[in-house]
Amino acid sequence: MVPVLVPLVLGYASSALAQSTPPRTDIVEKWFGSGHADMTSPAFTHWDDEGEIPPNCAKCHAGSGFRAFYGFDGSTQGVVEHPIASGGNVDCETCHNDATSTIEFVPFPSEISVANFGSSTTCITCHQGRQSTIGINKALAELAADKVNSELTFINSHYKVAAASLFGTETKGGYEYEGKAYRGRFTHVPERAQCTDCHDPHSLDVEVNACVACHKTDAPRSIRMSPVDFNGDGDIISGIADEILDMHRILGDTIMAYADQITETPLVYEAHSYPYFFVDLNANGTADAQETIFPNQFKSWTPRLLKAAYNYQFVAKDTGAYVHNPHYAVQLLFDSLESLSEKVDVTLPDMKRP
Repeated sequence: MVPVLVPLVLGYASSALAQSTPPRTDIVEKWFGSGHADMTSPAFTHWDDEGEIPPNCAKCHAGSGFRAFYGFDGSTQGVVEHPIASGGNVDCETCHNDATSTIEFVPFPSEISVANFGSSTTCITCHQGRQSTIGINKALAELAADKVNSELTFINSHYKVAAASLFGTETKGGYEYEGKAYRGRFTHVPERAQCTDCHDPHSLDVEVNACVACHKTDAPRSIRMSPVDFNGDGDIISGIADEILDMHRILGDTIMAYADQITETPLVYEAHSYPYFFVDLNANGTADAQETIFPNQFKSWTPRLLKAAYNYQFVAKDTGAYVHNPHYAVQLLFDSLESLSEKVDVTLPDMKRP
């Protein structure tokens, strides 16, 4: 669905600047210290040599690209029509203009739109990933589950997928296995329903003090919210973050076992090197520097392996999944493990699915 906007007022930028109160020094300093302002970040420097950001990347990697996507510059709404000059960042005007408040729908990669998300509309526009269950199913349609296909490449969820985690099956950002039910949007109390209710909108820091009143802790990772032992280790005291981390580790080991036993090509994962999955040339189970280079990318994908690897990356790239939607994360990990275990000889703990 194309985003629906109410009529815009010409000259919105000057209007917003004229009517708004000049920013306080501490707010400006917070923004300058945030990732959104970091002009040395690869998120903004990646295209410096080319001098322009491709249209399919510009929506989130330049404030002017965001405004072009929503048609604030008079262009077609719902698409960036041309490359955007590099050298920008997520600037003040991305959020602070009259037009941003008129956005009624935010489209996700699944082509499902979320409506009326208030002040956090800008957040969920970019922190939603680039893929979905629907896209993966299209890419893998008609392919045998366990047959290596040389034409397959890793399908990446992209980065900082907090919004896709938050909405769960409502936007289908993770890979959801057929026949399984998945959690929808994870809701906190009404006072903590928006991204900016928990994150400082300028520094992006988590407002930890907001957790204390209900959870009696200043360490969000220690929050559990369920007596169920999801990872099967017998511990029902530590935070659900630890459960997710442990299941994620086990999924990584099982992915490696599947690659070794079924594709007969050893595999390793490196979170900071694109495209993340590489051939383990010396079969030592470690991502060595000489292995984590693009020419050595893993190419022996089967549909079953690719689905599990996608979910592994999806959870890895939302480091706050334990807050954004912990049960959705556990479901994705559990189902990926269950699928792989149909074909590989692994011993899994007595896990439980939410």
